Amino acid sequence: MELILEPWPWYITGPLIGLIVPLMAWLGSSFGVSSNLESICSLAGAYKLSDYFDKNLEKKKPGLLFVSGTVFGGFVAANFLTAKDYAVNISPSTIEAITNFGITNFKGLQPSEIFSWQFLFSVKGGLLLCLGGFLIGFGTRYAGGCTSGHSISGLSNLQPKSLIASIGFFVGGLISTHFLLPLILTP
Repeated sequence: MELILEPWPWYITGPLIGLIVPLMAWLGSSFGVSSNLESICSLAGAYKLSDYFDKNLEKKKPGLLFVSGTVFGGFVAANFLTAKDYAVNISPSTIEAITNFGITNFKGLQPSEIFSWQFLFSVKGGLLLCLGGFLIGFGTRYAGGCTSGHSISGLSNLQPKSLIASIGFFVGGLISTHFLLPLILTP
């Protein structure tokens, strides 16, 4: 039981993700989330407002199943397969750096100071959620896919645009970590 309550190492999870890529290709889909959000919008009736969402959902079934499994698996893992006293193992230098932002609770999967209902319903939390959601939606549409789609499926298919997008994701992450997060999280 202990094996299933602890995070699995990269040498187990990496090959498992690697096996999903050809399975998704065999099913006629790709490993990614953003195109499935378009399908969800279509299912919700967005096609009535915009022709962009008028999609043939028959071809999208494998991707929708993948996203459904991702959400369900994440819920099960977080609520039933995570030890109660589990804390993410992060380096002392990272703890020191983010303590300066007022984050002091390192128990669980993420810090409760920024991943809680209280923070979400604060003005700062609401603005970050709305702005972050817009930027993620705009970015995935502009880049023609999300980080998992480009960095896993696209790179494995040797697509040049996926290499460019993946480099952009990493550069954006570095800029966010070193310049934006200090501005956003400083109390």
